[in-house]
Amino acid sequence: MTGTTAAPSPASTGQPAGFAQAHGIHIDEDSRGQGGGYKYEVLHQPAFSLAVIQLQAEQSIQAEAGAMVSMSANIELQSQMKGGLFGAIKRAAGGESAFVSTFTAHGAPGEVTFAPGAPGDIAAIELNNQTFFVQSSSYLAGDASLTVDTKWGGAKSFFGGEGLFVLMVQGRGLLLVSSFGAIHRKVLRAGERYVVDTGHLVAWEGTTQYTLRKAAAGFFRSIVSGEGIVAEFSGPGEILIQTRNLAALAGLLKPFFPTQGGGGSGFNINLGG
Repeated sequence: MTGTTAAPSPASTGQPAGFAQAHGIHIDEDSRGQGGGYKYEVLHQPAFSLAVIQLQAEQSIQAEAGAMVSMSANIELQSQMKGGLFGAIKRAAGGESAFVSTFTAHGAPGEVTFAPGAPGDIAAIELNNQTFFVQSSSYLAGDASLTVDTKWGGAKSFFGGEGLFVLMVQGRGLLLVSSFGAIHRKVLRAGERYVVDTGHLVAWEGTTQYTLRKAAAGFFRSIVSGEGIVAEFSGPGEILIQTRNLAALAGLLKPFFPTQGGGGSGFNINLGG
């Protein structure tokens, strides 16, 4: 796609109309903080991050199924289909678990720790009545009061094979997002445009608008460039970008894995006959 295009409308980006102005992405420099009923700290950054959450008695935090690493004995874990059957179907379609895990400290304060499945960083974002969009694989955990909904990410993302849905997170409280590799922050001024490979997206503010397109003009040029679908953002707002792409790593490793019928070897040799 060439030439200058007008900033997309909210309807074309999957974003609802009427966003309030964002207050920026608030990430504490020392990777620790506190909010209503909890304290948090992110350790072992940026390659092998671990989020440690200290809950006050009877306080809860929600997380993706499988995100928990450890917890105090008085923490109660409940898994449920948030949003009912339809909500579970939407979550499963978005690449998430159909179930949401809720961790509650009963009778006394308690600790629960979370980590992503792949090596990388964790950003603890303190939402102040804001809206964020999160790549579904980057959502780790969040305050139980936050509203998390699965939204259509755009038709082209389906054909690009790089994620059909994104998560819309709204409210006030702690949001934990994870990355593969480190997290790079990019702030856009009003009207400023910026392009990010969808495989490197982590999260972005609701004030930014975006469209999805091929990385290069024309089908052949997109193929030879080695790039797939990209998101073109328009400010104001901030974007969190992961420095590594898990799908790209999987592609690099694929030749080293045995093929079906290879008998456990990565090589298939046809001697004829």
